[in-house]
Amino acid sequence: MALRTRLTETLGIDHPVLSAPMDVVADAKLVRAVSAAGGFGILGGGYGNRAWLAQETAKLAGLRQPFGIGFITWSLAKQPELLDIALAAKPAAIMLSFGDPARFAPDIKQEGARLICQVQDEAMAGQALMAGADILIAQGTEAGGHGALRTTLDIVPAVVDLAAGRVPVVAAGGLADGRGLAAMLTLGADGVLLGTRFYASQEAAGADEAKRRICAAKSGETVRGIIFDLSRNNVWPAPFTGRCLINDHARRWMGREVELLQQVERVSADYMKARTEGNFEVAAVIAGEAVGLIHDIPPAGEIVARIVGEAEQILAGRSNSSRLPRNGTKE
Repeated sequence: MALRTRLTETLGIDHPVLSAPMDVVADAKLVRAVSAAGGFGILGGGYGNRAWLAQETAKLAGLRQPFGIGFITWSLAKQPELLDIALAAKPAAIMLSFGDPARFAPDIKQEGARLICQVQDEAMAGQALMAGADILIAQGTEAGGHGALRTTLDIVPAVVDLAAGRVPVVAAGGLADGRGLAAMLTLGADGVLLGTRFYASQEAAGADEAKRRICAAKSGETVRGIIFDLSRNNVWPAPFTGRCLINDHARRWMGREVELLQQVERVSADYMKARTEGNFEVAAVIAGEAVGLIHDIPPAGEIVARIVGEAEQILAGRSNSSRLPRNGTKE
């Protein structure tokens, strides 16, 4: 059975699987690999490094498959001209997260790109729909990186109900395999967006040690809070906090955030040094609760194929089981 949804139709893709626009980690190489496999790769525009964005969008020139470019909305507002660089690359969609998209929606639509908005509650979803969002991503707190407090199991059906069929809804947060895709489709979502699973892929631009740590981590070995934001002197607006793997630095400062803030200059210097040196007992590995489901570092295309194949089998089995009589024997 083919997993054709409103999402695949809207974006012109084969499979309802999107890779998250992880800052720096989701570079052109990862985007190309995911899109070539029939998914939808999204370049990680992140906080807006002009040189990096120009470099990576140039590498996407000539890509036949649809792809997207994602930004942190409140950060893009400080450098709105970066949207012009992104739109010049002719993406099929621009993804905006963490802030009101209304300022940027007209320019995105005028260039013929779809507007994807990631939201964490119904108020944000309503705001995105008012701005003209073509696709909503309902992000649960299990997601790696920045997010809020609603769980994926809670926020996805809530946003599906709010959207009421007007636009496709994509689920994000704690998902890494075909079981997650099948479950979210059953909840009414039209696809999934995955970050941590694609971080641990051969094409992702993350450090090898970070990928190894994701594979070694067990369920429950991540933490959400403000420690790594304070440590890099980059405090986010409420209600957004960050999730990463637990390490020595997180253990040291959990419950002592006020003290960390008082020592932020020294801590920030040490933290940036650790990032440069690849010391991930201090520097954060941005990862979500899906780490317990991730045990290898395959090509991104293989990840897409695995997830879709497993979901197809699960949903086909569910369909077959629904035709069984109550005594468990086939009719």
